[in-house]
Amino acid sequence: MEFIRSISDFALPAIFLIILAAAVLKKVKAYDLFVDGAKEGIETIIRIMPSLVGLLVAVGVFKASGAMDILIYILRPLIDLLGMPPQVAPLALLRPISGSASFAFVTEIIKTFGPDTFEGRVAAVMMGSTETIFYTLAVYYGAVGIKNIRYTLIAAIMADIISIIASLWACRFVFG
Repeated sequence: MEFIRSISDFALPAIFLIILAAAVLKKVKAYDLFVDGAKEGIETIIRIMPSLVGLLVAVGVFKASGAMDILIYILRPLIDLLGMPPQVAPLALLRPISGSASFAFVTEIIKTFGPDTFEGRVAAVMMGSTETIFYTLAVYYGAVGIKNIRYTLIAAIMADIISIIASLWACRFVFG
């Protein structure tokens, strides 16, 4: 274990030095390219900021308004049919919208129920196998200026639904 730790301590500096050596050998102005890349990164952040702010405000309103509680109440028959612990249902609704809210929710589930309970395992597997769809669409499509997302949203939601069902199945039958 100490050997792996030693390697990991030197990995990042080694990669940095290899990149610099390659730049020197190819006679590339590494610093100028770095500055240009940083400038493009800041321009990208400015370009996607409105989408991110809108998304974060929508998540806050969704949670604070009680809409999530109403939606869970409406979906309760489906939640029971799937065998999903009711305590984990908000995670299934939050995860496509907000990664940080989902992470906080998973942390609370694990603190409350423990990591080796059905609720804790379902939350952990669900967190690892689903995606923050709307954040990802806002950031990546916003960064390149795509306005029409076409079938991406439908495909991503279908993938998340399959991941949620698979996480329930895995925790029920694999972990027992």
